[in-house]
Amino acid sequence: MFKTKNFNESIYHKDFKKDIHPRGILSAEIVGAMPKVDLHQHIDGSLRPKTIIELAEKDGIVLPYDDEESLKLFFHRGAHRGSLSLYLEGFGITTSVLQTPESLFRAAFEVIEDNCRDGVVYSELRFAPVLHIEKGLSQEEVVEAVIEGLENAGKKFNCSWGLIICAMRHRKDSLETAQLAVKFRDRGAVGFDLAGEEAGYPAKEHIEAFNYCKKANFNITVHAGEAFGVDSIWQALQYCGAHRIGHGTKLVEDMSITPEGNVIKIGKVASYVLDHRIPLEVCLSSNIQTGAAESYEKHPFRHFHDMEYRVFLNTDNTLMSDTSMSGEFLKAVGHYGLTMKDLEKLTVNAMKSAFLPYRQRNYIIYNVIKPGYKEIRKALLEN
Repeated sequence: MFKTKNFNESIYHKDFKKDIHPRGILSAEIVGAMPKVDLHQHIDGSLRPKTIIELAEKDGIVLPYDDEESLKLFFHRGAHRGSLSLYLEGFGITTSVLQTPESLFRAAFEVIEDNCRDGVVYSELRFAPVLHIEKGLSQEEVVEAVIEGLENAGKKFNCSWGLIICAMRHRKDSLETAQLAVKFRDRGAVGFDLAGEEAGYPAKEHIEAFNYCKKANFNITVHAGEAFGVDSIWQALQYCGAHRIGHGTKLVEDMSITPEGNVIKIGKVASYVLDHRIPLEVCLSSNIQTGAAESYEKHPFRHFHDMEYRVFLNTDNTLMSDTSMSGEFLKAVGHYGLTMKDLEKLTVNAMKSAFLPYRQRNYIIYNVIKPGYKEIRKALLEN
């Protein structure tokens, strides 16, 4: 279940000379070769357009478009509307084609395959089982199908993964979902999450689910500070016992920043997150698309990174946001001037924050990630 890639057969490109930008900026080829970790990715937001079309045809579902390029652009345009609620509309389509064991297996398998091809050495995939029971599957059957897809892909591509089970903020069955997540902890479920629209649906209303996870010594992450303010992050930490924060963009509201963009003071919640090394699962592209941040230049990631928060980058939804881990890295390089050393630090931050046992996290850091970056540097020097 948690296997690491055999680096005796390197996945990295050998000819790096052409990858060096004239100004020394990291190129797409170099970034693509870097080992990466993605801890915040939704399975139902990361489908291939071709897969959606084929599954819809099989199930008799009518799509807005029946060709890959048009459908892909439909999802991309839908995501770029400056609102989380509008961004989430596309999931009505993706979940509609994920209502059978075969479709769930395929979606999970392909996400791992796509990630491995992008150099992602460890993925934590998440989804809400309750959204996949419209055709009579039980939630247990839904999770079984997804895990089988992840297991098969992990073995075939020699990639590591973990599964996070999501409850939805607007529903009343989060305790059942938490129990489901804990039930599958020996099959690859590594954490419990609360997702969905933040405004009007406070996390503390799901306290029973979080208490169940805490008593079971189970990992917790919470979508917070994406579409609502600092109070949402505070609730996730102090009511829900979150070990990680999904997005956390609004934490910037607890910082005093000069017109020149310098942080001169941070508040109590921001201090708590920094001092207790609470990991922040930042998703640059989707944050801009949902309006969680006004622009890349004004995204608080640069403050989180400069102040040494436990921050790292993630894709969120590769389909909706038209991105990949390489794409997120390249945005960080282009907008914030990050170096290879910075990207390695972000990757190590992510692996340190993964919901894997300590020894497995360390193994991937010291036997996969660091040797991978060392190999790239060596190849660049040789050329």
